[in-house]
Amino acid sequence: MSVDTATVAKIASLARIKASEQELEAMVPELNGILAWVEQLGEVDVSGIEPMTAVIPNTLRLREDVIDADPLTGGGIRDKVLGNAPMAEHG
Repeated sequence: MSVDTATVAKIASLARIKASEQELEAMVPELNGILAWVEQLGEVDVSGIEPMTAVIPNTLRLREDVIDADPLTGGGIRDKVLGNAPMAEHG
């Protein structure tokens, strides 16, 4: 796939990016290079490879989900907080 100046102008218009004619012409080879690289990625055989989100095993460290009853640190004051609402439903 290849783009020309008219295509880059259309993309810039859709993205609401103001670009001069010189800037549009400079973007043509850059976008063509990006598209060529993406086409190369499509040629890689990835059959049998499991998808992953990171290259190292990673787990989230979660804290215990408890409500702190100390009113100074923000817990245990549900009725006070809901008192500011014009209409509270279901706590």
